[in-house]
Amino acid sequence: MSSEMKPSGSFAYRFVKRLFDIVFSIILMIPVGLVIIVSAVFIKAEDKGPVFYMADRTGRFGKSFKMFKLRSMKVNAPDIRLADGSTYNGEDDPRVTKFGRFARKISIDELPQVINVLKGDMSFIGPRPDTPAGAAAYTEEEKIILTARPGITGYNQVVNRNSVLTKEKLQNDIYYVRRLSLWFDVKIFLMTIAAVFGRKNINRTDCAVENAYVLEKDGTKTSADVE
Repeated sequence: MSSEMKPSGSFAYRFVKRLFDIVFSIILMIPVGLVIIVSAVFIKAEDKGPVFYMADRTGRFGKSFKMFKLRSMKVNAPDIRLADGSTYNGEDDPRVTKFGRFARKISIDELPQVINVLKGDMSFIGPRPDTPAGAAAYTEEEKIILTARPGITGYNQVVNRNSVLTKEKLQNDIYYVRRLSLWFDVKIFLMTIAAVFGRKNINRTDCAVENAYVLEKDGTKTSADVE
């Protein structure tokens, strides 16, 4: 897949954006490190499980990488999906820990992704980092999403966050990649601040739990109990 793709955006845009990502991620390493240390205390006190959740994600040109997140779910929580293949994230999700609910409300569970930005897996602003299974199902139109580094935040995240179906999220990502510019990124950054403080669309409000299923590691689907 990578040999067929070229990066989206002009060379000047990509150079300035990557330079910003490197400098800003280095600056943030100390405050983010402090948040991780404090969060680790609460995570360990609650269930003694691992501090990080290392999620498999697909990056630019279809390259797989491990995305850092503060663990917000119980250890070995089942992968519950909705009928459209998106992750179940209802407000009463029993898989989420007490710390996880707090972390998700103020988005600090995403902060360790600064490490991914420094490594070059991600950018501060970009399309949603999708799962390998999700990216493998992209249509030809949707594959344009893979020509940009995925972001900690992005156009879809600030417009809809988790409140819409998968296909709508993909259309938002396509819209972003086709309109790459530094001004658009600045606008998304400012919208991100408003979205975090507004705490809107953190969870889906239309989760049809009767159609939910558990996606097993071997790809099989079994019935889910999310009550």
